Amino acid sequence: MIRAVLVVGALALGVTSVVAEGNVIEQRQSLMKDLSAKARPVTAALRGQAPFDLGQVQTALRTYSEHAKVLPTMFPENSKSGKTDALPTVWENKSDFEARFAKLAADAQTALATVKDEESFKAEFPKVMKNCGGCHEKFRKPS
Repeated sequence: MIRAVLVVGALALGVTSVVAEGNVIEQRQSLMKDLSAKARPVTAALRGQAPFDLGQVQTALRTYSEHAKVLPTMFPENSKSGKTDALPTVWENKSDFEARFAKLAADAQTALATVKDEESFKAEFPKVMKNCGGCHEKFRKPS
């Protein structure tokens, strides 16, 4: 009886991890889309196409910092294929890939502490966004 319970429990745990791994591409894409959505109004303000809103900037920076800490874990070996724009260089140069996310998180935290007005926003936010572009150039298929 105990053996049967242990076997069923182990199988359930195995199935749960396979399901979670099967969705990792969708999960990371969802986080990336969230980053993009938070950046849109902020980059519009940076370009002078929308009014500066400190609250939006802070929300975007918090999101960038939080997601940058989670995203490196969402590229396991078994997620190289499927509906993904990630290039093989993600797995071939994993340490550089992970370091870029760490830099994004750090730069977002620095900007969050530094940005107090439109002038400081225009000085700091491009540093954060530069991280995104550099990573996309090296690790993402061109769109």
